[in-house]
Amino acid sequence: MTNHWIDIRNSDVILIMGSNPASNHPIAFKWITAAMEKGAKVICVDPRFTQSAAKAHIYAPLRSGTDIAFLGGMIRYIIENKLYFEEYVRNYTNATFLVNPEFKLPGDNNGVFSGLTDGKYDKATWSYQTEGDGRIKKDPTMQDPNCVFQLMKKHYSRYTPEVVNKITGTPVDKLIEIYKIYGSTGTPDRAGNELYAMGWTQHTVGTQNIRTMCIIQLLLGNMGIPGGGVAAMRGESNVQGSTDHGLLFHIWPGYLNTPKASLATLAAYNEKETPTTKEPNSLNWQKNKPKYVASFLRAMYGTNASLDEAYNLLPKIDDGANYSWLNLFDVMYKGKFTGFFAWGMNPACSGAHSNKVRQALTRLDWMVNVNLYDNETGSFWRGPGMDPKKIRTEVFMLPCAASIEKEGSIINSGRWNQWRYKAIDPPGVALPDGDICSEIYFKVKELYEKEGGPNMEAITKLSWNYGTKTFDGHYHFDPHSVAKEINGFFLEDKTVENPTKKGEFKEFKKGDPVPTFAWLQDDGSTSSGCWVYCGSYTDKNMSARRDGKKDPTGIGLYPEWAWAWPVNRRIIYNGASVDPSGKPWSAKKAVIKWVGDKWVGDVPDGVGDPGSGRPPFIMKPDGVASLFGPGLADGPFPEHYEPLECPVEKNFLSPQKSNPTIKRFDKPGVGSDVDVYSGIDSCDPKYPFICATYRISEHWQTGLQTRWCPWLSEMQPEMWCEMSKELAKERGISNGDKVIVSSPRGEVECVAIVTPRFKPFNINGNILHEVGIPWHFGWITTKDRQYNPGDKKAEVFTWGDAANLLVPTIGDANTTIPESKAFMVNVVKK
Repeated sequence: MTNHWIDIRNSDVILIMGSNPASNHPIAFKWITAAMEKGAKVICVDPRFTQSAAKAHIYAPLRSGTDIAFLGGMIRYIIENKLYFEEYVRNYTNATFLVNPEFKLPGDNNGVFSGLTDGKYDKATWSYQTEGDGRIKKDPTMQDPNCVFQLMKKHYSRYTPEVVNKITGTPVDKLIEIYKIYGSTGTPDRAGNELYAMGWTQHTVGTQNIRTMCIIQLLLGNMGIPGGGVAAMRGESNVQGSTDHGLLFHIWPGYLNTPKASLATLAAYNEKETPTTKEPNSLNWQKNKPKYVASFLRAMYGTNASLDEAYNLLPKIDDGANYSWLNLFDVMYKGKFTGFFAWGMNPACSGAHSNKVRQALTRLDWMVNVNLYDNETGSFWRGPGMDPKKIRTEVFMLPCAASIEKEGSIINSGRWNQWRYKAIDPPGVALPDGDICSEIYFKVKELYEKEGGPNMEAITKLSWNYGTKTFDGHYHFDPHSVAKEINGFFLEDKTVENPTKKGEFKEFKKGDPVPTFAWLQDDGSTSSGCWVYCGSYTDKNMSARRDGKKDPTGIGLYPEWAWAWPVNRRIIYNGASVDPSGKPWSAKKAVIKWVGDKWVGDVPDGVGDPGSGRPPFIMKPDGVASLFGPGLADGPFPEHYEPLECPVEKNFLSPQKSNPTIKRFDKPGVGSDVDVYSGIDSCDPKYPFICATYRISEHWQTGLQTRWCPWLSEMQPEMWCEMSKELAKERGISNGDKVIVSSPRGEVECVAIVTPRFKPFNINGNILHEVGIPWHFGWITTKDRQYNPGDKKAEVFTWGDAANLLVPTIGDANTTIPESKAFMVNVVKK
């Protein structure tokens, strides 16, 4: 989230699109209710009439996979009706930048941007025009046909309400009503907020779905202000934290890029990864990257290795390699993995094309399942269609502690780092994850020291000062030690110039915590495990603070409740909440303001002294937010493309039907034999219905914790498929009937739920049906937690297999996230 949960109450218009918070974030929904009580309008756009739609003032249906068309139409409406916040757009975005005259838009280039060759873009024409000194050429009037604003206007001029209606199935009158209401937030005294979740991300255009909304928010001046922003509604309490700390293969903690193999030295990495700019007023905060990299290397290896050596010891990514989820299981399926840790996850249920995932697990020598209970992954060999006698994989189960059975922090979607204390000991031999990880580390280190091995010092020189060993040799992990190292220390006595007051110096002793990331050094004298968290554990554990009374701004920042990254800032980009002279755009929407000789309110983001000319988006080298985004793989502007599994014959906007740059596994020689499906690019009559997976209130994730609870299982006891009354009548299906939902990947038996919440879509005169299935089920859950299909006496809690058995192995062009919200299935009565 650019803002935070409480701040939703400050919104004047809330667009719920790509999420269903009334069902899936019911506690957080109180902030939406608080906004409504103050007069906010709530809009819900969804293929299904959800619980959130029932609470909204306006509901509009749209066909899954057509969000960019819907939002592109909104961009057109905002521009055509001059609803955009012109001063904000001119000063704080790249709307004035002049683009290479050779650049071509999809409308002029057969549905693709200029530079496409063999599924990949050469971005040479996506460049900016520059002056002789390297500065970007600009047109302050925003009238030049090659400026970003005019290119954007031209691009979205094709997205008329009539065309959007043809694509989405959303009635034209609903489109106009929503565009008008949301467009009303383009004034200084109003704020619009967007709440999205996996309904936007899990598409082959998932990244561009979110970017389209970011463009809207920038046009309306909704970034950096109370009640504005773009809000990611996460389905798990620590998704934000796991990403911050480098869970994904391509980033180190703090969103530092994982080095490529071709960057053989730390100097080469810093030169490649540290952005420069010719823009005279831009702060270009990322010029400080070498400080954050050096401090991270010190957190990993302490003084056991020089900075250069530490860099060399850490693993690199082969140039062009992709180690994301879909690729990992593809390689595993091909038999190229020896072993696998499934740590706090259940890929046999949660992975797209789950049959492929389960077969991949059979091709390992060993697998370690670290979890609270046995699950479909740990017992994949017991599953449907499996013959244990033919499976070589040796499975080890390591029981771990639940969240209430260990101490530590979680970082919520609003970037709030909140400390949780241990409530009870874990049962039996279960251990906290930190203890388990430490035990494994010390054993591996011991083996390297005893037997040697390739790159052994990458392990043996690691710094691991996170706990103590007891007399019996067990290592007790201390989460406070890790939290302190994430913050960072001075590793030597050092006198440092105050980064905010030139000429003022401060002395630090070895072991002193680093106050904030501005004090980090590039010479190896400081450590920090995640630079954006620097300041979270200084003289005390800032994330453990619980003062819920102090709210000096009156807008719900509560600065002494827990700690928010970065530097306890609650609303990022808040420098854009004031005009270039430093005056808040709106007194009632003020986040920061200049009083005397300082900024007060939230921790200021991106602003210098009033009138300094500094553009506020300091994490961008040019200092402004990007309406034109040349860094993405599939285009500098979002463009509507159809889902790869096709519900319609053509793209009504262009001759290019699907996103040409997506990650595809279905072609021979790319993926695996189980991915090849000849009908994937055409409307295969065998699979005539659109399908989307979604969450429900009663179960969580793959149901590992909730399916064991009898009271929750009683409310949602078995896998179901929701469909319209019209489709049910067409197929002779009644409410409660058993049905088979099938795709080219597999089939799932479901109970039919026939409701008016789904309606048929009229897409350019053709009737299309959509169905929905929850993704929380997997096999059968019984009281003894290990189901034997032949056991007729087992006390069954829940019944049904995973929705992801049906989902294709197809990835977004930028993130490789699978397309599980718009794929094709068939539904027949059993």
